[in-house]
Amino acid sequence: MGLPSIDISFREAGARALERGKKGTVALILEDTLQAGAIEISSVTEIPSGLNDFNKTQVELAFLGYQTPPKKIILYIVPVGTELAPVSYTEAKEYLETVKWNYLAIPEISEADVPSIGTWIKSLRSTKRKKVKAVLPNHPGDHEGIINVTTAWMKTKDKEYTVAEYCARIAGLLSGTPLSIASTFAPLPEVIDCEKLTIEEYNSRIDAGEFMLYHDGEKVKVARGVNSLVTTTESKLKSFKKIKIVEAMDLIYDDVRMTAEDNYLGKYANSYDNKCLLITAVKGYLEELEREGVLLKGSSVVEIDIDAQRAYLKATGYAVEEMSTKEIKEAETDDKVFLKASIKILDAIEDITLPIAI
Repeated sequence: MGLPSIDISFREAGARALERGKKGTVALILEDTLQAGAIEISSVTEIPSGLNDFNKTQVELAFLGYQTPPKKIILYIVPVGTELAPVSYTEAKEYLETVKWNYLAIPEISEADVPSIGTWIKSLRSTKRKKVKAVLPNHPGDHEGIINVTTAWMKTKDKEYTVAEYCARIAGLLSGTPLSIASTFAPLPEVIDCEKLTIEEYNSRIDAGEFMLYHDGEKVKVARGVNSLVTTTESKLKSFKKIKIVEAMDLIYDDVRMTAEDNYLGKYANSYDNKCLLITAVKGYLEELEREGVLLKGSSVVEIDIDAQRAYLKATGYAVEEMSTKEIKEAETDDKVFLKASIKILDAIEDITLPIAI
């Protein structure tokens, strides 16, 4: 009977992707005198009354979002650090590895602690299959999972903030940016002024992977929605520098992995026919994203990874030199499935050239 359930599950995941992509989850690690541990809230009305005023403001800033507020905010309370007992993020990190979230900010993080959080985020993405991002102050992480906010100060009608103190706001803004648009030029209506630079300075620093605020003479807005990635490789091309593109890639990764785990792994024989049905199911999911405008129409290809399958067969004793491509493609691979996909994620319009002659 094939795999009808997984095909339906993948198509449903694709149909819901744009809706889910409208709202993300923010994680905030806050130093406070409340009992240490996690608190999940879904609106400003649920902010714990015992939080100190600074932390209440941080949560309120995060909930401002962009097109929408974040779906929820996970507050992880840690004891206030002192000179004799510096703040520890160990328990917060251990907890956050077990729950689902999108963007992390730590409003009172010290300059000395920033690099270790950046390293942790990279590890989560590369070795623990958690496609999360951190919004960090002045951290040139050179990585798609690190948003390097560098605007030195920003001012609302009530207060002037440091860059670290405004990272929660940026995390909320990015979590409230739907997949269909970018955060580039997203306005921050509560900000009345910020550090000002020349156009040349903005261009240079954005190219260096800096996420900056920009005053256009009337309002303050995001200069461009970029992460800290600067060094491109064959596996990480220029498009990986765009927050919008990485967000779509992360959503697809999570959807495919979770849907396959819930509906395929351990439930079907690993035959060539069932692999083909899995390919059809994943292709159907990607086609849903094409219809929703996340992917370029007609761009999605899913197939058995012949090179990976050949390498596996060779390692398990097959004489692959004597096998045809068709035989390698259809060979039995124990409990392993080697697939590869090619997609084209649609970017947002950011640069327009419009010469006008009168």
